[in-house]
Amino acid sequence: MPHVSAWKRFRHVPVLLPALALASFGVGQTPQPATLSIDVDKPLHSVSPTLYGLMTEEINYSYDGGLYAEMVKNRTLRDGDWSQQDWLVMQNASAGAKFDQDKSTGPSEALNDSMKLTVTSASPSEPAGVRNMGYWGYPLRPNTTYHASIYAKTDASDLALHWNLVSNKTGRSVASAEVPAIGSDWKQYKVTLHTGAIEASEAYHLELTVTKPATLWFDLVSVFPPTYHDRENGNRVDMMEMLAGMHPAFLRFPGGNYLEGDHIKERYDWKKTIGPQVDRPTHPSPWNYHSSDGLGLLEFLEWCEDLHMKGVLAVYGGYSMKQEHVEPGKDLEPYVQDALDEIEYATGSTDTKWGAQRAKDGHPKPFDVPFVEVGNEDFFDRSGSYDGRFKQFYEAIKAKYPNIQIIATTPVKSVKPDVVDDHFYLSAEKYFDDVHHYDNTDRNGPKIFMGEYATMEGSPTGDFGAALGDAAWLTGVERNSDVVIMSSYAPLLVNVHPGGMQWHPDLIGYTGLSVYGSPSYYVLSLFAGNVGNEVPESSLSGAGPRIAYSVTTNKATGKVYLKIVNGAPTPQAIEIDLKGVGHVGSTAKVERLHAMSPVDTNTINDPKHIVPVASTLPVAGDNVKYTLGGYTFELIEFDTK
Repeated sequence: MPHVSAWKRFRHVPVLLPALALASFGVGQTPQPATLSIDVDKPLHSVSPTLYGLMTEEINYSYDGGLYAEMVKNRTLRDGDWSQQDWLVMQNASAGAKFDQDKSTGPSEALNDSMKLTVTSASPSEPAGVRNMGYWGYPLRPNTTYHASIYAKTDASDLALHWNLVSNKTGRSVASAEVPAIGSDWKQYKVTLHTGAIEASEAYHLELTVTKPATLWFDLVSVFPPTYHDRENGNRVDMMEMLAGMHPAFLRFPGGNYLEGDHIKERYDWKKTIGPQVDRPTHPSPWNYHSSDGLGLLEFLEWCEDLHMKGVLAVYGGYSMKQEHVEPGKDLEPYVQDALDEIEYATGSTDTKWGAQRAKDGHPKPFDVPFVEVGNEDFFDRSGSYDGRFKQFYEAIKAKYPNIQIIATTPVKSVKPDVVDDHFYLSAEKYFDDVHHYDNTDRNGPKIFMGEYATMEGSPTGDFGAALGDAAWLTGVERNSDVVIMSSYAPLLVNVHPGGMQWHPDLIGYTGLSVYGSPSYYVLSLFAGNVGNEVPESSLSGAGPRIAYSVTTNKATGKVYLKIVNGAPTPQAIEIDLKGVGHVGSTAKVERLHAMSPVDTNTINDPKHIVPVASTLPVAGDNVKYTLGGYTFELIEFDTK
């Protein structure tokens, strides 16, 4: 595991409240009833409308080989191991071919090199060319159209380029297309490939072949399946649907370590990620694989648009993870201006320089980006420069965009940030012990963005014990949602193929054809999808130390949402006293997550092993008696209207 992972695993551990002794019950014993009092008529504070959202970065093949739907691996030949791993020459008995990287020619200034395929002999019966194996194969589905393209040129006349998607098992083509004639100058060529009644599988690959001697130069090879909302250069449908199921209010992008890079020259340089794909030079990511930058700044913003999320734009703050930083003052000015340009690209009208560029790139309408975060995890910067760097960014951004809320990645003294980003990676036990962490937070200080958190149990995705820990922690977040205004789990995504994971646990796992949510995924979905707009006065007495809860209400609808978690194996009897209500429906809706063991979990082969089960709870008046099972999270919705 890279050293970066070790940094993240032990970072920013909070000062814990004194641990409570765990109650012990014998088999068959039932603890004394606890009392939960809820006074609906006494709201304490409102609930932040942006409380639950998504954090994303390029890790675990989250974009390339994951959400970003491109199927060709190393499509621009920029990965260091391209000649050994991704592109292989193919030739028959009488066909001769070789390929090399040609650094003297390419389709653009950004992509100024290419693959050179030299074919010395070939025929229609014995073609020659190259093979691409994709990201753990090509995930093909039956009766589906795939859109493909390539930049190419040749020294031969009337050279046809044949495309085939081929079964690894049979060697037979399952979809084919042809470019009739490649020209002598760099040009993009597009084809479509349509599968028939094939088996849905990842055991396919791409072949590009010619049938006569020639030299062919090519670059930026692309094959796309259908995408979410049919966006060109878009995202996987199934994964976007999973993310939509989390009811996210915001997206924090582009990360994360991915924002910073290992070195300053490897940072997320947004200006190199916009415009046509052929004008994007790509760059190394900090998780030891290359980023295509196909999912660039505009694509992140369109991701927000597609899921109706607000943008939390992270701008490079002058620090990279190998302890390289830019000193505040004159040296930092170009980076500050770059951030101002980036905000203008996202939010500016078309009569601004960068707003006009966004319109040229295909999106005239500005995006909703009310938050900007300066840097990422700058508490790791041993130079102590963040205070000065943040002040310089803060003053420049506020001067031009006074309504944007600016987020600091660690506490600073030079200016008062609007929001401070907290990161926590703890065990379930520590999360249960610390559910009151935000209860005494200074309400006059900066607001809190809990930008990264996860219970560190389970792999590749979290187990049920992790889900209980996450649920317990979120009850404290929700109860304090006047000061904690945003929260997002991290990492969000993981490719579960061998070699696809750099960090665990993760929230959502996938292969090329399948995607599943961890138990924590369903916890987060229930929290975000069932939340009121006020936190009422409430109290819990007589419960065991591994019981945690939160309550929100919506007076307009009369809904009362109770989230309650039992992290112990023994059940807990509870009496719920609803005060301040004139009417309570005869039944309450219940969504229940339960497992017999905290190490039980969902997997790619058993994706729905632990999912919410709907039921009802009888209600007779404003006093409800029931028993919360062991190892259980429940959402209870009362109707008081």
